[in-house]
Amino acid sequence: MSATIAPIRTRFAPSPTGFIHLGNIRSALYPWAFARHHGGTFILRVEDTDTERSTQEAVKVIIDSMDWMGLHYDEGPYYQMQRMERYRSVLDQLVQGGHAYPCYMSASELNALRDRQMAAGLKPRYDGTWRPEPGKVLPGAPTGVQPVLRFRTPDQGSVGWDDKVKGRVDFANDELDDLVIARPDGTPTYNFCVVVDDIDMHISHVIRGDDHVNNTPRQIHIFRALGHEHPVYAHLPTVLNEQGEKLSKRNGAKSVLQYRDEGYLAEAMVNYLARLGWSHGDAEIFTREAFVQWFDLDHLGRSAAQFDGEKLKWVNAHYLRALDPAELAAQVRPFLQRLGLREQGVDLAAAATLLRERAHTLLEVAELCGMFYAEPEPDADSLAQHLTPAARAALVDLRSVLQALPVWEAPDISAAMKQILVAHKLKMPQMAMPLRLLVTGRLHTPSVDAVLALFARDTVVHRLSGVA
Repeated sequence: MSATIAPIRTRFAPSPTGFIHLGNIRSALYPWAFARHHGGTFILRVEDTDTERSTQEAVKVIIDSMDWMGLHYDEGPYYQMQRMERYRSVLDQLVQGGHAYPCYMSASELNALRDRQMAAGLKPRYDGTWRPEPGKVLPGAPTGVQPVLRFRTPDQGSVGWDDKVKGRVDFANDELDDLVIARPDGTPTYNFCVVVDDIDMHISHVIRGDDHVNNTPRQIHIFRALGHEHPVYAHLPTVLNEQGEKLSKRNGAKSVLQYRDEGYLAEAMVNYLARLGWSHGDAEIFTREAFVQWFDLDHLGRSAAQFDGEKLKWVNAHYLRALDPAELAAQVRPFLQRLGLREQGVDLAAAATLLRERAHTLLEVAELCGMFYAEPEPDADSLAQHLTPAARAALVDLRSVLQALPVWEAPDISAAMKQILVAHKLKMPQMAMPLRLLVTGRLHTPSVDAVLALFARDTVVHRLSGVA
């Protein structure tokens, strides 16, 4: 008989203490993809025991960021602050089983102990003053002092695991002191809550940042004290910023939602972040569906990944150019409205499709589209430079020819322009530059005939009337 394979259950467990950046959301993307690949369950758990810094606004930012990127969870969100009764019950279980004990050492006593240890060249750590041992006489409990609860860490041997990224990781138990698992007011601490949650939620794989590596041996001890095996661990290397520093709020990392507001596409973000620490051969551009189909833990990178803003723009531009014109217009429209531009006269799908070759983001497309939805305001110096007497004469004639064109399409407009250039013995830039300025207010646009064709004929003729 074959062994029963436990269902795959992964989780993203952020702390709601501010915005989440790309390094944070990558720690949601990989467990989401792993669960989807295996037909498993992806859970959102909000670790909100830091009551002084946790806010509901930050929870909303987390959920909105995941929603924008399409990282939809199957269960949750679960909130640790709503599970206090369960934690207290397990704390009692550990005390009754001899795995935890009250410690009355005050913060000032602990600091003094650490100062002495450091002065002696020792690693600062709790010395086990209140740890019960056979034959040991404990000090008398001080009056009016609420103790912390400490986990009784095994003092012999080692603890380790086979990490799916780092390989075998081992810690000597004598390097780990007795962890505080409950504060004086009874509030449980992070490492304890995580273990109880992972047990109760049947988490099979924990995919998280490698800043948690030092927490893992402590958590494994608690799992074993509670009679459970620990999940499979995969600790992801740090994401660095463009300066080679750890990506963080302090080092200028932007909120995931800021990328949304700057006009990046969710599919592009998923593609880019997937490659920021994982690979599938040489594939650079791939769909969300392909990512889920390919994703595994065996091809996670072991080295820190470095964020590259230009590479992200390149990936986003690829997805931008692949959008159906109608979908592109729908995506650009909110950005156009945010710029205070009213969509009228020119078809947005046609305008955005023409202009997206010059843009990296939806916002940049909307800004370029402004030439179609705002009155032109050409720079006076540029107009003086380019609207020469020869160009002025040519534009007067062009206006008349354009007004009489039987068909208002780019090839016919192009033919009319060439006719005028030959008649006035001018080169294209000599007429095209002032033409762009007068009609669009801009020096640089795609092909002039294609731009003019999107405007109503009357609009173009009217804007050229000032050259007569």
